[in-house]
Amino acid sequence: MEINFLALLLAAVSTLVVGFIWYNPKVFGTIWMNETGMTEEKAKQGNMIKIFGMSIVYAFFLSFILQMLTIHQFGALGMIGGDPAVAKESYTAFMADYGDAFRTFKHGALHGFMTGLFFAIPLVGTNSLYEGRSWKYVLVTGGFWTVCFTIMGAIICGMK
Repeated sequence: MEINFLALLLAAVSTLVVGFIWYNPKVFGTIWMNETGMTEEKAKQGNMIKIFGMSIVYAFFLSFILQMLTIHQFGALGMIGGDPAVAKESYTAFMADYGDAFRTFKHGALHGFMTGLFFAIPLVGTNSLYEGRSWKYVLVTGGFWTVCFTIMGAIICGMK
């Protein structure tokens, strides 16, 4: 199973695109700023190259693991220990029959959405409980990651 680094990079970059829309003051940006205590002045003081650069790096890490959650064939690869060169003929036959099964944008979006719903939102929600943040923050931030994972999953699974 080859890793499609272009798909992973596009998925990572998609988080910035979603973020530019999601955190726009006309969408959820004002709510997020109110809930975090962020101001436009504070935001302008940040090192944007560092912030956006590390955001891409972190999103790439997320996209790397998201491929394991959205592409079922990685599960078959894991069952043989990860090295197709030493796999039995049954693995080769399986991949010949099912190598592209469920490799669609739609299927990837489904698994990405489920990852957001059952991983991102609980993670953000748990941290928010200890940080004393509001449910608005949980919904805005968890919602952002759910949308991102949905799009990322579609890109990663759909691009063969």
